[in-house]
Amino acid sequence: MANVSVDNNQSQGLPPTIFWRIAEDIPQLLQWGLMAISIIIPFFLWWLLASFGTVEDVFLPSPPQVAEAFGHLWQQGHLIQDTAASFLRVVGGFVFAAAVSIPLGIAMGTFASIRALFEPIVGIIRYMPAAAFVPLLIIYLGIGEAPKIALIFIGTLFFNTLMIMDAVKFVPKELIETTYTLGGKRWQVLFQVITPYVVPNIIDAFRINMATSWNLVIVAELVAAEQGLGKRILLAQKFLKTDEIFACLIVLGLIGFLIDLSLRLLFRVWCRWAIK
Repeated sequence: MANVSVDNNQSQGLPPTIFWRIAEDIPQLLQWGLMAISIIIPFFLWWLLASFGTVEDVFLPSPPQVAEAFGHLWQQGHLIQDTAASFLRVVGGFVFAAAVSIPLGIAMGTFASIRALFEPIVGIIRYMPAAAFVPLLIIYLGIGEAPKIALIFIGTLFFNTLMIMDAVKFVPKELIETTYTLGGKRWQVLFQVITPYVVPNIIDAFRINMATSWNLVIVAELVAAEQGLGKRILLAQKFLKTDEIFACLIVLGLIGFLIDLSLRLLFRVWCRWAIK
């Protein structure tokens, strides 16, 4: 395929290129180099602006100051406790949402009757900002762990459901018709054809909506929490400790990135047949 692309470029008078390949992989060395650049350049600009710019430390702390704040939070034990609290809330809410959204989304995509029954209400609630439910959740569930997990559940359930439903719509009808032709039953079509086919899309939906879960847990912890990265950010804001805010934000980004990498690995291991 690469040779064909190069030949086409040469036949059209275009110089062959690796960087601008369309729908083709690039060499691993180039890929890792570009990934490193995407981290190094923003970090360098941040360090340059904080060290030689006119911005005061209280508004833009330098990387060494943030590293010092990170070490301070680590020594006090706050970083581990807050990270663990936020992570467990995200996992709890997201797992509950996944347990409901997977069967509901597959059912809505498979059966037009189920879709007609649930799609209107799911579509309406999906456009309601999840953060707007915080006052109600506090009234109904108090200020413990339940409202925080419930907020993540509400904020991810409906997006997961609709994305899974849409994935089912793209299952080739030829697969379903072939299954019936070979004597397959309706339950076999549902569990042995449709469900395995949409597993890659389910993982992709989880990768996208996991970011929403992290946003919501911070919102919940800003309102009412004893521990959590959101609570730590709020406390740092009260005392103008922007270096601690930056440290917490970096931790959030790194955890999210690691979760994304884990889901990518799950995709590669579990859905090798879907990798092109």
